[in-house]
Amino acid sequence: MNKDQPILIAGGGIGGLAAAMGLAQKGFSSIVLEKAASLGEIGAGIQLGPNAFHAFDYLGVGDAARAMAVYIDSLRLMDALSGDEITRIPLDDRFRARFRNPYAVVHRGDLHGVFLKACMEHPLVELRTSSEVRDYEQDGSSVTAILGDGSRVNGKCLIGADGLWSNIRKRVVGDGKPRVSGHTTYRSVIPTEEMPEDLRWNAATLWAGPKCHIVHYPLSGWKMFNLVVTYHNDAPEPVAGKPVSHDEVRKGFEHVNPVARQIIERGKDWKLWVLCDRDPVMNWVDGRVALLGDAAHPMLQYFAQGACMAMEDAVCLSAEMEAGSGD
Repeated sequence: MNKDQPILIAGGGIGGLAAAMGLAQKGFSSIVLEKAASLGEIGAGIQLGPNAFHAFDYLGVGDAARAMAVYIDSLRLMDALSGDEITRIPLDDRFRARFRNPYAVVHRGDLHGVFLKACMEHPLVELRTSSEVRDYEQDGSSVTAILGDGSRVNGKCLIGADGLWSNIRKRVVGDGKPRVSGHTTYRSVIPTEEMPEDLRWNAATLWAGPKCHIVHYPLSGWKMFNLVVTYHNDAPEPVAGKPVSHDEVRKGFEHVNPVARQIIERGKDWKLWVLCDRDPVMNWVDGRVALLGDAAHPMLQYFAQGACMAMEDAVCLSAEMEAGSGD
């Protein structure tokens, strides 16, 4: 593809910044249009499969991303009622040899910061905040992003990396609002010194119980533990990041094993999400416009692959852009 115009990217989250870096590796300039007044990430921990590390290297942030990660020893599945270990998947040298990279966990803000720093330092990437892309127009040679304030930005094409509630998807797919899953998730972080010493496992641990589960793992150089508790309560309306009381969290997990319950007791400053997703669609493209990450294929948290797949999208899109001929 010709490189005479910038590529527009709607959304400055991990997926959007990864797309900008992927394009920059191939010599394409881009303009990232983020609706928020500042660039940042909401949330705490995310898991990184080996596919994420392959993507980091391709996107030019491999060393910086590896420096932020915590390399866990195993994935552990526990019975939340009995407290027994059900199974354990080792993430040792055999795992790394098979998949040619490790499995790790990282603070979402730390990973976003890696991409943000790389974008800010790269001459082919321009970052603009307070710039929500509401709509677009296109012709045979370019696309125009129409922002919330009515201003317009021209580019060669547009990548919609604007998340689950994507404005770009409304035009490309037109499938309405995301579907409420009925699963409520509460998130917190626990300073490591406040985590029960006998539960400071170097593992991503899931305690599975009836209509509930609890996940925890270390973050940020072992300074804290990420804590996510999920309750299948058929919540009817979407919620994102609402502060809630400790008592609200506790009441959904009174039936679990005391060992698992004591982890919940350590949580503080809880925030609530009611999870949403969408049915799969076969098309993510409209002419010079393509979707990426959650805008294209949102998924619930249980695969631990949302950010990883957004980065893989960035890799694939930039490779296809380089391989394309003409416009």
